[in-house]
Amino acid sequence: MRAHLLQILAVTLINIRSIPQRFWLSLSTVVAVALVVMVLLSFLAMVTGFQRTLTSAGADDVAVLLRGGAQSEVNSVIRREQVRLIEDGPGIARSAEDRPLVSAELYLVVDGIKRSTQTKANLPLRGIGREGAAVRKDIELVAGRMFAPGANEIVVGKSLIDQFQGFELGNTVKFGTSRWTVVGVFGADGSVFESEIWADLPVVQSLFKRNNVFQTVRARLASPTALAELKRYSDTDPRLKLDVKSEKEYFADQSSQTSDLIQNLGWPLAIAMAIGALAGALNTMYSSVAARSVEIATLRAIGFGGFPAFVGTLTESLLLAGIGGILGAIATFLVFDGFTASTLGSGFTQVVFRFELTPLLIGQGLALALIVGLMGGLLPAIRAARMPIVRGLQG
Repeated sequence: MRAHLLQILAVTLINIRSIPQRFWLSLSTVVAVALVVMVLLSFLAMVTGFQRTLTSAGADDVAVLLRGGAQSEVNSVIRREQVRLIEDGPGIARSAEDRPLVSAELYLVVDGIKRSTQTKANLPLRGIGREGAAVRKDIELVAGRMFAPGANEIVVGKSLIDQFQGFELGNTVKFGTSRWTVVGVFGADGSVFESEIWADLPVVQSLFKRNNVFQTVRARLASPTALAELKRYSDTDPRLKLDVKSEKEYFADQSSQTSDLIQNLGWPLAIAMAIGALAGALNTMYSSVAARSVEIATLRAIGFGGFPAFVGTLTESLLLAGIGGILGAIATFLVFDGFTASTLGSGFTQVVFRFELTPLLIGQGLALALIVGLMGGLLPAIRAARMPIVRGLQG
């Protein structure tokens, strides 16, 4: 048994030491695998960053209420009398001034100019009342001040400023026929709220002719368990009949469609490229076996078995693929981790997010690399193990 292991070790070391003799072929395999891993990880990092941006905004003790059947805020309508009923509903937390922590909001789409492409894109303008910030977690002003009630003033998320021009503090922007002054910049711990523009609700309703109409209601709950009670309250009152979800559940639903689309693009593309890398790996390993045919036959003639040749060839293929996988992961981390981008969310507005490369994703990329190495080395390894001694000695 020990002699057999020594044979495997000896043949494997010979294979690895001979890699420089096939430098360019080996390098092409490493590069091909690295590109496969880089493409896959960039898509997965995009999905992870997008999901984190949306789901990090969600809280278990905040309820989101929409019109029954509405899939997003843009196609929801809630009347003023329904808002009053919600304020009197069970399980609603109250402020220090004994006001219900309920925020009726208007969600509109306005134009912005992307810095990178200088093209127009849809941005969310949200009209909020006095409790708008209080019902959200981790909201803080990082520059300027909050908008004044009754004024054409806006505060913008800090992520939005990075991607869209004209929203710097003190600037004036135009939405429709109205001009607005940027008076503040807020942070929200990197969540989706940092992609929004906030303004005073009555002003937004008036200027956009949406008087007495809202699209969503957010309510801070006394505890997460109060959500079920609020749902029953809405379901049993015929004047309401609203869809009630926790904010966490709402954003999870909103993120799933876009993230599924990105993943459905990323994996097929990576697999298609992996097939190309597999062809390169096969070519490299067949060339490796051919170049070492005399060497393999000589070892066989002096008593080495076919299995050490099989293991040595397969190990060489896995090593090249593993190096390619590691290089692809490093390149993805250097280029994409923390990279800021924006894409359309469920409300047809831009969501600004950062790519996020996690250890789990790196593990998936390396696994794909090793699968390419395994498949690319398997047939050449079998050929090396079964090579007739006489044919091998003839070169």
